Amino acid sequence: MPAPSPSRPQVSNEQARRLFLDRHGLSRPPNKESSVSARLQSTIQNLGFVQIDSINTVARAHHMILRSRLGTYRENQLKRLYEKDRQLFEHWTHDASFIPMEFFPHWKHKFTRDKERLSGRWERWQQHDFQQKFQDVLHQIAQHGPATSGDVGKDEPRSKGGWWEWHPSKTALEFLWRTGALSVTGRDGFKKVYDLTENVVPDHILTRKPELEETIAFACQMALDRLGFATSGELAAFLDLITPNEAKTWALAAEARGEIQAVDILDCDGRSRTSYMRPLTLQTMETLPNPPGKVRILSPFDPMLRDRKRAMRLFDFDYKIEVFVPEPLRTYGYYVFPVLEGSRMIGRIDMRANRKDGSLNVIAYWPERGIRASKARDLSLEKELYRLARFCQLTTLSFKKDWQRETR
Repeated sequence: MPAPSPSRPQVSNEQARRLFLDRHGLSRPPNKESSVSARLQSTIQNLGFVQIDSINTVARAHHMILRSRLGTYRENQLKRLYEKDRQLFEHWTHDASFIPMEFFPHWKHKFTRDKERLSGRWERWQQHDFQQKFQDVLHQIAQHGPATSGDVGKDEPRSKGGWWEWHPSKTALEFLWRTGALSVTGRDGFKKVYDLTENVVPDHILTRKPELEETIAFACQMALDRLGFATSGELAAFLDLITPNEAKTWALAAEARGEIQAVDILDCDGRSRTSYMRPLTLQTMETLPNPPGKVRILSPFDPMLRDRKRAMRLFDFDYKIEVFVPEPLRTYGYYVFPVLEGSRMIGRIDMRANRKDGSLNVIAYWPERGIRASKARDLSLEKELYRLARFCQLTTLSFKKDWQRETR
């Protein structure tokens, strides 16, 4: 890592955290002046994407992400924006995500690259020739309409094995989606429903074909605006549309043009990391708002925590999801939620929604190092838990006897 340079501006850790939280929609109260649909669309646009995940111990990740930024958000609002209004499409960034529909043309280069990259890999992975099913799947959807994986290849044996063991037609569906011939038109429960892309993406968006250089610039500029500051590697990783070398080439050229500049970002341990920032962003650092002191419970897949290394550097928050860790080896729990207060990560909480008895059950709460217990903080956490329970349409809140744990 390059040493700090007296010629580069230095951004303090507190300034970096405030900027990062502001760009992630966690520094300002929700805008209540516009319509619910407009606020939801604006929030997703400002984030760039919202990651989708199936785990539903309390609420699914995409709903938790939006709920933490929009106090009046309800799950059916996302479904309408996605499936009826067609303001979003579903595809991969670093993982499956809801993405603003206007960004769709820039995924076309990703479709081409994934087609070349995944063909042989998926054949070796699934151990069958799924490509022989492409025409059958496309013909069925063209003739009979949208389909789930259960609607295709009905004569093919279904695996009783793992989650990722797909029958040939299911693999064909996924491949055709990953490479652009099909799009996800909606969800049946949590099961993807596929349709021909021309039936899902509006014509004026579908016909647009940006050059690769335009997509590189889009990916880098979008990432920088949403991260506030970033290395070229972080710019490439944000949407995973372009390669690190493409992002590095863009950054060097943009710096030479004066569009971005190198700055030193101070980590929580006092070390610095050289990153890029827009000059205007640097000029307005002093006007950044102080994040509200209220406690917010975040999704484990919240975009502010997607880059675990950045979360560690900025917030001294060492976080990982232990879903795939054997229970005896877990430090905390199966699916533990991060807790934010102001510009600090103050703890993590293990909880479950018991929908049979209408209760949100709090199992354990671990404060971070240096976070002192207080009546005000406990009350703020309890209020957030009640808000979350109401969001999940649960009527009661219960606490395990030993739920308040020691710092680990």
